[in-house]
Amino acid sequence: MNTNEMFSAVEIELKKQTARLDAPHTKSFYDMLTYHMGWTGAGAGSTATGKRVRPILVLLSASGCGADWRLALPAAAAVELVHNFSLAHDDIQDNSPKRRGRDAAWVKWGAPMAINVGDALFVLSNQAIMDLKKNFSAEVVVAAAEILHNTCLDLTRGQYLDMSYEGRSDLGVDDYWRMIGGKTSALIAACCHIGATLGDADEEKQQAYRSFGHYLGLAFQVQDDILGIWGDEKTTGKSAASDLIEKKNSLPVLIGLEKKGKFAKRWAQGAIAPDEIGEIARLLANEGGLLGAQDAAKQMTDLALSALRSANPQGEAGEMLLRLTKRLLGRQQ
Repeated sequence: MNTNEMFSAVEIELKKQTARLDAPHTKSFYDMLTYHMGWTGAGAGSTATGKRVRPILVLLSASGCGADWRLALPAAAAVELVHNFSLAHDDIQDNSPKRRGRDAAWVKWGAPMAINVGDALFVLSNQAIMDLKKNFSAEVVVAAAEILHNTCLDLTRGQYLDMSYEGRSDLGVDDYWRMIGGKTSALIAACCHIGATLGDADEEKQQAYRSFGHYLGLAFQVQDDILGIWGDEKTTGKSAASDLIEKKNSLPVLIGLEKKGKFAKRWAQGAIAPDEIGEIARLLANEGGLLGAQDAAKQMTDLALSALRSANPQGEAGEMLLRLTKRLLGRQQ
């Protein structure tokens, strides 16, 4: 068992699930979906598909509880379809022209068509989770589906907060945690919770897995915020200027604003030009934004690892979950 084997199995399952949409009279619609998934079009391939971390977490969590991970593939596909549904809509709502280095679906086909692609992915996720009925009891299938559906509602709450925060100057660190708890962490927590549910774990162990995913998601987002300002573009693949230019209310920024120093004064003055980025990033670091965010990332990482120890995943899956966690949270600036 290895993550490459799981990744290949996930891709096969995803293509099987999305093939429901493949019909002659709507072929171009299906092509839009396969483009968004990273399988077709210019630049298709591993960079365009992403790492499929969420479905891998489902499979490892199920395996860590003693289940055959292959039987959990419909659930793994379901969470990845939900993730991609949210990305298709987020790109439109955030006016983001690129997705993993390629034109976003809305740029290629317009917002109305891209919204429909997202809608299709959401429906397909619901169909995928129901395929668990081939290998699991009705009770287990309903429990897994309920986790997924509740999480989708959390995603909409998180996205609402994210959009409603734009342009606001009265936000604090507590507001940030509420937002990323829904927007980023909820689905990762659900992946681990669903996996444990399919592994027939008891309630205490299910909650340990869910906590692991929750804190893993929080730590990952904080680290992403750090890289979005101080990261090496050649290493991260994203511009370190964009988060400041777009005036994102990321954790380092909110920490800096609470200091009410020079950074906060410049932030309140309005738009930031590209040639100011280096100086403003240094100013934010000097006023505690970098160190404060690093401390928060470490705290969330420690909580994730503590929850993983409590979950006590068995066998090779346990070792793989630990390695995956360290790899996700070990990205370099």
